[in-house]
Amino acid sequence: MGLTELLIQKITLFIDTTGYISVTLLMMLESMIAPVPSEAVMPFAGCLITTGRFTFLGVAVASTLGSIIGSMISYAMGYYGGRPFVTKFGKYLLLNMHDLEVTENFFKKYGSFTIFVGRFIPVIRHLISIPAGAGRMNPIHFLLYTATGACLWNMFLAWLGFHLGNHWELIHKYSKPIDIVMVFVIIVFVIYFIKAHLKQARKA
Repeated sequence: MGLTELLIQKITLFIDTTGYISVTLLMMLESMIAPVPSEAVMPFAGCLITTGRFTFLGVAVASTLGSIIGSMISYAMGYYGGRPFVTKFGKYLLLNMHDLEVTENFFKKYGSFTIFVGRFIPVIRHLISIPAGAGRMNPIHFLLYTATGACLWNMFLAWLGFHLGNHWELIHKYSKPIDIVMVFVIIVFVIYFIKAHLKQARKA
């Protein structure tokens, strides 16, 4: 069994065992500044739809709820603490200040609609709620944009996972070349992560 196949089985088993609550909690973390990518959660929830363990409606509700809760927490961080809070405590939350600056500029340039668009952009979606809170964006508008964008993105990934589960034999067939690519990507990510945080530490 290849590494890719093994990881898919283990992560799917974890979500299967813990149920919808794990989807909600993981997507809550994903919508905050925790390094939990939705791409590593929702496809596995989608896989479980093929087994009858989950339903599309259940996954949509659980994941969107988690995204809303996490986003509102980040919104509150920006609203009540602003940049000083993030500057002081961001390093303990694995927050890259450069990424936050990019997100702030993105929000200033394109306005409130970035809350919706940002849900489809890596890194931006983890941080976009903070400048929204700091900028005192209307909370109702923030909630609507967040819920709509998060639901569409989450269910797109779940849909991919659903079709992945229906073609398990392809994963088994191509698991070895996928393993090579995945290991390479992990190595590149780890190197980038370490370099980025060392650079941030030197600036601090």
